[in-house]
Amino acid sequence: MLTFAASWIFLILPLPLLIRYVLPPATIQQGPGLRFPLFAELTQKQSSDNSPLHLSLWKKLLAYCLWILLVSAAAGPRWLGDPTVIPQTGRDVLLAVDLSGSMELPDMEMHGKQVNRLDAIKIIASDFINQRQGDRMGLVLFGTRAYLRTPLTYDRQTVKDMLQDASISLAGSKTAIGDAIGLSIKQLLKQPEASRILILLTDGANNSGNVSPIDAAKLAAKNNIKIYTIGFGAEELLIPGVFGQHRINPSADLDETTLQEIANLTGGQYFRAKDSQALRKIYQTLNTIEPITQDEIIFRPIHPLYPWPLSGAIILGVLLMLGHIQLKPTKVMVS
Repeated sequence: MLTFAASWIFLILPLPLLIRYVLPPATIQQGPGLRFPLFAELTQKQSSDNSPLHLSLWKKLLAYCLWILLVSAAAGPRWLGDPTVIPQTGRDVLLAVDLSGSMELPDMEMHGKQVNRLDAIKIIASDFINQRQGDRMGLVLFGTRAYLRTPLTYDRQTVKDMLQDASISLAGSKTAIGDAIGLSIKQLLKQPEASRILILLTDGANNSGNVSPIDAAKLAAKNNIKIYTIGFGAEELLIPGVFGQHRINPSADLDETTLQEIANLTGGQYFRAKDSQALRKIYQTLNTIEPITQDEIIFRPIHPLYPWPLSGAIILGVLLMLGHIQLKPTKVMVS
């Protein structure tokens, strides 16, 4: 379908006629000159040879056509293609990551090296964020307190950068799981109900904050927020001592019961990651969450057509210029 971006511009089409017939003609000042009787005859002969009436009509016609083409180009002609429906897919996914002091324990192995828990999370969670194309992602960090590091956004690179910049005990050395869930609920309530997802990762138990994790989970369930919980940390770690190495359970404080209940209350799932490989598999499982269909967008391709009338105007302008040069009356030299 042919349309114009600014069809009102066609209102100026009669402008040349208005200028010609409404405004008073310009006066030509006649200067002093030498009267020469033979010059009038020569001019009349030259004019008859060049058919002045025909030449004038030809120039006017080209000029009017040029003006119409220029106005048409300025009006922005365009061709609208057939409408195409584009479904919007994706979810609103908040990552809540524990930054308490226990995340410093070096009980994870990445690429053959021992790393602490937070470093392993940064690598694996970044891969997960990369794969969530089409989702809005956000980041909540929590320790003694919980705070929003990155609001929900399609800019996944920013979410990854903020996660990489996180440091242990940045929000305090304790663990406020309930506050982290409460802050996440506040952010997710702004989004469509069917797409609210929270992935909470911790290596301990709730020992700080003002909100009970179970109460926060019940509130999340009422608002259709699904929570996936991940308990992270190895169950065995060798610690050097005076009488040699001895084994400890670095995840003894992990409250799996509460994490399981949070997931059950909200329709999510609890995962246990005892090493980096298990954590990677968990994120791969979460990555298979089926995206939901949100509001559809109707798209109509637009093909601009203004180059055609503009090119025609340029060609007519060149023809007028050439006609003026070639048909200009010849000067008569009188000796």
